[in-house]
Amino acid sequence: MAIKEIGASTFHWLVDMLESVEVGLVVLDLDFRVQAWNGFMEHHSGITASKIREQVLFDMFPDIPKAWLTRKVDSVAMLNTRAFTSWEQRPYLFRFRNTRPITGTEDFMYQNLTISPLSGPDGQVEKICLMVYDVTDIATSKRALETANEQLAKLSMTDRLTGLLNRGTWENLIDAEYERYRRYGHNTCLIMFDIDHFKAVNDTYGHLAGDEVIKYTAKVMKDNLRQSDSPGRYGGEEFGIILPETDAEGARVICERIREAIQNSTVQTTAAPIQYTVSIGIAPLTDRPENHMQWLQQADEALYAAKEGGRNRVVVFGEKS
Repeated sequence: MAIKEIGASTFHWLVDMLESVEVGLVVLDLDFRVQAWNGFMEHHSGITASKIREQVLFDMFPDIPKAWLTRKVDSVAMLNTRAFTSWEQRPYLFRFRNTRPITGTEDFMYQNLTISPLSGPDGQVEKICLMVYDVTDIATSKRALETANEQLAKLSMTDRLTGLLNRGTWENLIDAEYERYRRYGHNTCLIMFDIDHFKAVNDTYGHLAGDEVIKYTAKVMKDNLRQSDSPGRYGGEEFGIILPETDAEGARVICERIREAIQNSTVQTTAAPIQYTVSIGIAPLTDRPENHMQWLQQADEALYAAKEGGRNRVVVFGEKS
């Protein structure tokens, strides 16, 4: 049916439909003066059609990105073709409060936008129609899924008990640090340490108390490291640290700080207060190791030397305990 053949009754229900549809409809002239403003826009903006008609959109909504929308509209008018934007590119055009109870966790309505040219009888674009779609449900679901995936990715890289990097992730960092040394030759040290007589802690106080000791050890370690350092839980009561840009003496200072903090602490567990110590091995990286596993072996040998030397001490690889 051609527009000129639409009767009065048909036109009435067409207008009624446009007023009640759950899509925002805004018609602008090329100077951005509002020509039409449907019920969706009235409801969410709190501004009636009679009040906003012939008003410049940017005057009524100063937070709309004027330069961005102007470029979009100019392109649509010049090319006489539609343009689309999604909430992922720009969360919203109109800063409407989210009114959906199911997705009440979001403060504002996420919107997709269609910008369409409206031509006159001569075929020239005279006006622009903005169609605003409420996609808050879709956006909320996708954001929740992305957050869940990020959390899963983090869990796959971290130790559940301590929050430190797990063994696999931490060993990958050792490999990366080894390759960085081969390329740039910067000082770097690898640390391995474990809790002295940890089996006796578990046997005497139980595994839950043992877990508290492990968690406390991880906390002391993190509290005494720099942002650039990479601590990890290697397994059981054994931990490791990568110290980039650090020579043997610098590593010794850090390790002694950790050792002394633990030696002077008492862990308050549900079973009993527990005091304990740690032994620490340091392996400064040199040209001698042929791969990162040999570097790790050097740190492990330094740790073994610390234990053989009486425990509760720090030993640098190649030095006597």
